[in-house]
Amino acid sequence: MPKKKPGLQYIEPIGGRVLVLKDEPKRETKGGIALPDAAEIPTITGRIVTISRLVSKDDDVPLKNYDKVLFHPKNAIPVDFEADNQLFVVPVEDIVAVFRKEKPEDI
Repeated sequence: MPKKKPGLQYIEPIGGRVLVLKDEPKRETKGGIALPDAAEIPTITGRIVTISRLVSKDDDVPLKNYDKVLFHPKNAIPVDFEADNQLFVVPVEDIVAVFRKEKPEDI
């Protein structure tokens, strides 16, 4: 009987990186106009799934799991984890904004 190959269970980014689950691309404009697949608007927002140990210990980087972020896709590395995933390892320097419900008190 052939041995089962163990599947990946967890991805931990190394160094100043985070793992981001990219948002689904827009299929419709705000006005309700359906967009064909060829005219897909690139989406560069997503949710942080995992943060590297280096980032979690850095008080100057205000990121945590499940934050919605805006990131520059140039240096984002796609992760071939599952067939239909949208996971990317993103350097912290390429995260340009974090979406917050409230303004932090220290600003």
